[in-house]
Amino acid sequence: MTRGLTTLAATIFSGNQTGTRRPKERMMAGELLGFVGVGRMGGAMASRLLDAGYGLCVYDAHPDAVAPLVARGARLLKSPREVASAAEIILLSLPTPDVVRAVTLGDDGIGRGSRVRTVIDLSTTGPGAAAAIARSLGEQSMSWVDAPVSGGIAGAKGGTLAVMISCRRELYERVVQPILKTFGKTFYTGDKPGLAQTAKLVNNLLAAAALVITSEGLAMGVKAGLDPKTLLDIINVSSGRNSATQDKFPRSVLPGTFDFGFATGLCYKDVRLCVDEAEAMGVPMVMGAILRQILALTQAKYGADSDFTSIAKLSEEWAGVEIRAREECLQPGRLRAREIGHQH
Repeated sequence: MTRGLTTLAATIFSGNQTGTRRPKERMMAGELLGFVGVGRMGGAMASRLLDAGYGLCVYDAHPDAVAPLVARGARLLKSPREVASAAEIILLSLPTPDVVRAVTLGDDGIGRGSRVRTVIDLSTTGPGAAAAIARSLGEQSMSWVDAPVSGGIAGAKGGTLAVMISCRRELYERVVQPILKTFGKTFYTGDKPGLAQTAKLVNNLLAAAALVITSEGLAMGVKAGLDPKTLLDIINVSSGRNSATQDKFPRSVLPGTFDFGFATGLCYKDVRLCVDEAEAMGVPMVMGAILRQILALTQAKYGADSDFTSIAKLSEEWAGVEIRAREECLQPGRLRAREIGHQH
């Protein structure tokens, strides 16, 4: 009888390598999750969790951000610590590594909570910060999961994000993947803290680079007299096509709206993180360093809150052109570019 009870207890509490107890095999819809940081991206992802049937307790430094979720039944708490005392699993969607550190390790942070066992970071935090936070929380028997996402606000709303994940394999399969598949396609990168963060930084570096080089190419084409829509059509069936020519320029640059949905300040932060991490690894990033300076100029001129497609405005100004559609041609049709004088 004693042996049977011992075997049963071992079965119930198996699968956790940190020594914490999780009596359920996997997280199921209907159970309570915590969510800290419910701005534009975080709010969209939190909304999808509600759609999937999860209960939520939430916190954000900006009260207006939580209102739509509270209206749908989420429970509003007063601090990250309170969230961590209410839920075993907490998701974060925060703007910078310093904010992530404060929310996890600060005096009123998640690390001071009484219930939390797993912290899933959806932010772009960088591998260095991720590894340090993972160590600190690990000392308190908490599991850290890197899970940065790519795909923008539209992807967050539509459930089409790419979710890059690094954590223990059994934790991924048992707890993390069933939750994060709500957001889109999951990619398991390994068990090393920060590994998924590296994947995200590389992706964002390439996305920003595509936007910069496309801006220069389109400015040249317009200066020469090419119709920008025609030039994009050519590129998009040729070897030069990229995410900027296929999506960002048609959506946000040609109409002149510059509203793709990703802030210049965040893009600059990501590229800066990528170049700094690469240099720390001994990987030269000559083009990455130039890209970092282009983003620094964009932020200085248009502000951290501007859309990162404002990068194209620099090339327009330097070339003395605008790449714009006629008002009647904002739907598919012919476009024109208007030369303008240099602005000093």
